[in-house]
This record gives sequence, C-alpha cells and structure tokens, in this order.
Amino acid sequence: MKVEDLILVSVDDHAIEPPNAFARHMPERFKGREPHVVKKGDRDVWVFEEQATGYMGLNSVVGRPKEEYGMEPLGYDQMRRGTWNIKDRVDDMNANGVLGSLCFPTFPGFAGQRFQVHPNRDVSMAAIQAYNDWHLYDWCNAAPGRFIPLMIVPWWDMKAAAAEVERLAKQGVHALSLSDNPTVHGYPSIHSDYWDPLWKACSDNKVVICCHIGTGVKASHASDLSPIDAWITSMPISIANSAADWIWAPMWKKFPDLRMALSEGGIGWIPYLLERADFTHRHHNAWTNSNFGGKMPSDIFNKHFITCFIEDNFGLQNLHHLNADMVTWESDYPHSDCTWPHSPETAWEGLKHLPKDMIDKVTHLNAMREFSFDPFAIHGRENCTVAALRAQATHVITEPALGLGGADHGRHDEKPVTSGDINAMFAEADAQTAL
Repeated sequence: MKVEDLILVSVDDHAIEPPNAFARHMPERFKGREPHVVKKGDRDVWVFEEQATGYMGLNSVVGRPKEEYGMEPLGYDQMRRGTWNIKDRVDDMNANGVLGSLCFPTFPGFAGQRFQVHPNRDVSMAAIQAYNDWHLYDWCNAAPGRFIPLMIVPWWDMKAAAAEVERLAKQGVHALSLSDNPTVHGYPSIHSDYWDPLWKACSDNKVVICCHIGTGVKASHASDLSPIDAWITSMPISIANSAADWIWAPMWKKFPDLRMALSEGGIGWIPYLLERADFTHRHHNAWTNSNFGGKMPSDIFNKHFITCFIEDNFGLQNLHHLNADMVTWESDYPHSDCTWPHSPETAWEGLKHLPKDMIDKVTHLNAMREFSFDPFAIHGRENCTVAALRAQATHVITEPALGLGGADHGRHDEKPVTSGDINAMFAEADAQTAL
C-alpha cells in the first residue's frame, strides 16, 4: 500500500457559514431576525438579535504561511474560499486527497451554544432549524457522498430536541453536536434523566453524539505570561475530564446502542485514561457504589466512544491498547492544527507501519460504519483514493497566500506570544464589535 492508495474520511472539520446561510431557511414569521453578517470597520461581524460576535473565522488560517497564523481572520476576504464556499471546499478536499468530511458549525458555536443561551426560545429554535437546513441542503447535499451531515438541537426542550433528531435522521443525518459538559452552559448534568428523550432518539436513529473539545470543559490558561503554546498543547487532552464523566454516566445502561465521539480529542492519552479508570473501579467501587454490571469502565469506553486523531503517532503505535474499530481520522480544516494540503503524507507517517486492513479501518471504514456514510455507493471506491481525488484538483492553487491580514496576535518582536496577548486580542475584538 502507498500513500496514494489511502482513502481519507475526516470526522472533524469546520464550515464557516456564508453570509446568507440563514436567510433562505428562516421561517416567514422570523424573516429579518435571522443571524446575518454586517460590516463593522474592516470586520465582517455575525449578528443575532442585535448581539454581535467578535470571532468571525475562529483562526480559519488554512492556506496561510504559518508565520502569518493568528487567532482569526477579520472577514471573508481574508479566508480561503474553501472555508465558506461549498464548491471551493470540495476542490480543497480533492487537492488534499480527502473523500469525506464532517463539519462543525462556527458562528453558532461548535455545539450550537450561541442559540442555547438566548432568552427568546422561539427565535432560537427557528435559527437552529434554519442552520440545520442550510447545513444539510446547501452544504452537504450540494456535494453528494462528500459530507457527513451534523445537526444541532435545542437543549431547553427535550421533546423538541428528539423531534429534530427524528426529522433530520429521516433525511440521512446521523451525527449531532453537543457540549461535552452542558452544565457549563446552565443545563442539567448528563447524569440526570433530563436528557433521556434525546439519548433515546439518538439511539433509535443511529445518531452519534459528537462532543468537540472546547464546548464544555476547556483547557485553562496557566497565566497571562504563559506562552500560548502551552495552552495549545493541552487543548485535546482537556476533554479527558469530560470523557471520564461520560464513562460513569447512566445512559449506556439505558441505551446500549448509543455512541459518542470525542471530536478533536486525539488518541495517545486514552490508554492511560482507561488504565486509570479500571484502577479506580477496582480500588473504590466498594464504597462509591459504581456498578458496571460486571464490566469495567474500559469496556464501556471501548464499546461506546469514537476517538479521532490528526497526527498521533504514539497512539497509532499503541492501537492494541484501544478499540481499533472505534478509532477514526480527522483533518480539522480550516483550523491551525490542520495539515492541508499535505494530510495524506502526514497521516501516512503514522500509518505506514500498520497492515492494510488496519489502515483502512482508521482512515475510513470505521467512520463510514459509525456515521452511516457510504460514499462508495455514489462515487465507486476506485474514485475515492487520494490519487483519484487529487487528479480532479490539478487546477487548485495550494501554495500559501501571503498578507491576507487578520487579528493582531501580539507578536511584535522575538518574545513568545502569551496567553495574555491572546486574551487581550479577544477583549479588543469584543469591544470593536459591540453594537
């Protein structure tokens, strides 16, 4: 097997919603109240119910030289068109040899958090459904067999949430984005029975719950003087606390077919988490009253949790300590961790020691099975390889684009960029975009 033979399905990418994403899909009675983009100085700013957000692109830096990375572009003209335009996104996927992509929201928050905390539930529900319809009809369905559609649902009404799962599952949507810890946003714990209608709807319709890093428990900045590199390093592992919480949660007994994904969480740290979880159960269950019905915590994780990696050579060297049937690959386009346009070559460095059947599992077969995604039926397997896709993208320019501009990340000399620099940049963005 060679790198050109790989078939890559990414379970974690991101779409930057185009300015008109909500307009066509907002119900008539809320026309004019849909989220929309306004120009404020040199910024394109998303506005919803007169509330503006300062973070338009969320470090959508793909295609820039690394020296010009920052935390965010300021407008659409500072981003590669593939971040928000579906035709150009498919071109960029082809140039990168990537067959399939699951795309998290940007403006709504990775799990739709922006809509969950708005006090007007009616307009928030309308915006959620408008987003889902844009994402399915205008994004995913515009390129059949290339995208794994992902929904968001209301957290304040479990009957409505279950109904939205049912509505979209009938149309082929088998992934849902949810916070890894909804209590951070003022909602009940995953250990309460509040969420049971949603779990049941997901289980009944083979919908995977996708918990992206940063949607609940976040990596902490150690201090304002700490280099930002330290925070970036700990981001994937920050979901470990939530992963442990979900292992001990009650939904797995109630809904044994339920699945969740630790999106952008990496895999190298997981063997120790499972070792520690089993140790904890053996040493403490006599007084904590935890009960896995004769199973171990690692059994629960290995059955129900989908994991993913970008570059994780240690994890791939230790697949025998994981359930390899639940390990998947991700690209993270267009964020600063993504390896576009060299994802196949980067992935190959960690994969090449594995047998072909294992490579096929973690690069595409596991994702296709767990997310009910079958691009081969549409395109034919022979047209889905890195080589076949790149042959369709000879017109795509992949050289870094210089001088696109964006937010000042604080680097003015040879001193390291710190957490304080980035926090100050966010505060300035908030001030500049306030209406």
